[in-house]
Amino acid sequence: MLGRAVLLSSLLSLLDFETASSCEMFGRFDMPSLLRRGDIMIGGIFPVFNKEIGRTVDFRYHPPGVECAGFDLRAFRWTQVMAFAIEEINNDTTLLPNISLGYRILNSCASPTNTLRAALTLAGGIEETEPSSSCFPAISALIAESGSSQSLAVAGTLGPFQVPIVSYFSTCACLSDNSKYPTFFRTIPSDYFQAKALAALVKRFGWRWIGAIQSDNDYGRQGLVAFTHEVEKFGVCVAFVGTILRTYSTEKLQVVVEMIKGSSVKVILAFVPEGDFYPLMKMIVQQNLTGIQWIASEAWITAARPSNPEMYRAFGGALGFVMPKMAIPKLKSFLTGISPYADASAAFVREFWEIMAGCKAVLPGEQADTSQAICTGNETLIESQDDFFNVTELRVSYNVYKAVYAIAHALHQLLFCKSASGESARPCMNVSDIQTKQVTYHLQRVKFKNQFSDDVFFDQNGDPPASYDLINWQLRDGKVKHVTLGHFALADNGDYELSIQEEQIVWRTGKMVPVSVCSDECPVGTRKAQIKGKPICCFDCIPCADGTIANTTGAADCTPCPKEFWSNERRDECVPKIIEFLTYHEPMGVALTVVSLLGASLSLATMLVFIYFRHTPVIKASNSELSIFLLFSLFLCFLCPLTFIGRPTTWVCMLRHTAFGLTFAFCISCILGKTIVVVTAFKASFPGSKVAGKFGPRQQRVIVCSCTLVQILICVLWLKLNPPFPDTVFRHSDRIILECNTGSEAAFYAVLGYIGFLSLLCLVLAFLARKLPDNFNEAKLISFSMLIFCAVWITFIPAYVSSPGKFTVAVEIFAILASAFGLLVSIFAPKCYIILIKPEKNTKKHIMGKMLHTGP
Repeated sequence: MLGRAVLLSSLLSLLDFETASSCEMFGRFDMPSLLRRGDIMIGGIFPVFNKEIGRTVDFRYHPPGVECAGFDLRAFRWTQVMAFAIEEINNDTTLLPNISLGYRILNSCASPTNTLRAALTLAGGIEETEPSSSCFPAISALIAESGSSQSLAVAGTLGPFQVPIVSYFSTCACLSDNSKYPTFFRTIPSDYFQAKALAALVKRFGWRWIGAIQSDNDYGRQGLVAFTHEVEKFGVCVAFVGTILRTYSTEKLQVVVEMIKGSSVKVILAFVPEGDFYPLMKMIVQQNLTGIQWIASEAWITAARPSNPEMYRAFGGALGFVMPKMAIPKLKSFLTGISPYADASAAFVREFWEIMAGCKAVLPGEQADTSQAICTGNETLIESQDDFFNVTELRVSYNVYKAVYAIAHALHQLLFCKSASGESARPCMNVSDIQTKQVTYHLQRVKFKNQFSDDVFFDQNGDPPASYDLINWQLRDGKVKHVTLGHFALADNGDYELSIQEEQIVWRTGKMVPVSVCSDECPVGTRKAQIKGKPICCFDCIPCADGTIANTTGAADCTPCPKEFWSNERRDECVPKIIEFLTYHEPMGVALTVVSLLGASLSLATMLVFIYFRHTPVIKASNSELSIFLLFSLFLCFLCPLTFIGRPTTWVCMLRHTAFGLTFAFCISCILGKTIVVVTAFKASFPGSKVAGKFGPRQQRVIVCSCTLVQILICVLWLKLNPPFPDTVFRHSDRIILECNTGSEAAFYAVLGYIGFLSLLCLVLAFLARKLPDNFNEAKLISFSMLIFCAVWITFIPAYVSSPGKFTVAVEIFAILASAFGLLVSIFAPKCYIILIKPEKNTKKHIMGKMLHTGP
């Protein structure tokens, strides 16, 4: 113990202490303290005064003194709870029997430097060698501190000396680092859990655009970092971060106020200790800055000083999380018994008495100050209704109470061993042999249920189990009440859950939940589009693209519809795509059917005319048999488009393409036969020609059948190897096209190519026979018909490629009908005209007239 005092003496010398004797250094350090001697000493550091106002330095005999102001009633009650708990333990016959606990409590002035001085003073005491010694014994454990920055200073300094420290109000998550602070424990949860609770609150009410104020210390900075990390998971943006401290000038605080005024946020989180926040709160009230929904950290939401009607004007309806409250009924009589007349040397009591009693206590031998009211000595606090004496809603005070009992149980485990039977405990160690590292070891393993059925233990990081109450500032009967309206605790599934009585919350805006967003939520059918240079919470809403939907508000992206579906007009639902194919019921299908049947009827009528007038010169001259075959093939060509109308099926698709190829091959073969006959007839008109005999009816049938047979073979191979089949085409985004897939493209092109070959052959032969006599003009008619046929199908190609959906089939039908009509009209209309309209020209003389004039 003495070796530790020497080491701590060196530390104190670095803080401008003049090293004297160890007793002078540690025992006579001029710091007011609450003291009770005991077999085992426990230290306590509390910010009884929360403002450091100056120093008086005298390096000759004593270390630098510190003057503090701003008496904090709440912190003073914490000191009394510690004293009460130790007194209660000393009166307990089962916990540390026959061993008395003592305490020495110092003021930190809410300053990390002064906290460190107090900690070194408490930890650096020496063992008393004489009962009359005025030196203070060293402590075995320390209860400190309220601020995280102060606790960091203490834990970092005393950790290497294995001095166990139990904090009652330091929440910085950084203190959970067991590798840096192995002797640090606390009875209040880490800010890691508070940040999760605050983030769950923000998420619950849909706040996406919030401001934040942090204290310029470890508590504020670390707490806000943890909170920001949590809310970023929910897409929440922190619009601004204002930094404050109790020592900041008015000008610095005004900068924060202007920051709030200039922002559009309606919800602000203040992660600040009450002492740091109070000056800013007063400035906000003075400037009548209302309409803000405040979210509080546990450091100020239940603080007594700002909880008054004046502050409520700007901070009414504030929400924040705190430790669950607890009642300690026996504490009230202890608090009401505080009096300077009971112990004149007790530190802080006179300041407390002046506030509560409203007068100054003057003890015998003291001079009265006439400028202040003097107490009569009969004053009592028993009937006082001040909130200081309300012991039914203790939070931080209860944390102090648990900290004392945790240390007591650790000492009990250290000093008392269970007997072999396990029935009772017996001392197994002398008090004088206690080492602080042993106390730390047992604190890590302490676990007990206190008289309030509350489990007290620490995890591997020295943290207690996390549980919070949600507090709402409400004004009742002219007083600000901290109303509990929810809880944040560990659920059965292992996750933390937030439960809130939303209907009972008093908001700053009344009964309506405040709205705080940078941009309104995007409606259904739209998605967020990030605005360059702004946070992710500021965005534009743009409609979803065709084929995508957003069926929830605030969608970040639009969801593509499945392949068979398409987005509706509002872009909030996927609807089945329109299945499209050319039907008989629609106008286009009806028109094409009528035209097709009309062409077939005309072909059939022309065929009947040719059969009826087959013995007339015009028909004989045009080769009646081939003409009948040609008209029959045209009849089939006109019926072919009917297979292109209606829902495609396997049989329809095979019939559609093969019928088209065969009918047109048959048709062009007939024309080819007629063309050859015309050419041979022209050649036969020359003397000595024997060509006419070689191309009689039999040869003509062979030409037609053989040419058609080639197409039949191509189609058979096509159907055998890779036939056409019905196909679903998604080429058009909003429609599903049902069409016939050709199967083998090579076979399809072979069919078309063969028809094109026959057409070109007919065109060339007819062109060679163009100089036949005028009255026998069929070669010219065939040439003209072939030109029309070729022009139609050449034009068909780009039209077919560019036509959408069912119009592709319509274009194909149109090409079939146009080419068929071209052949029918070009070849047969002039003959029908002579037969039906000009029968006087239907004579052999007229037909042969020109030929006779041009003969030899």
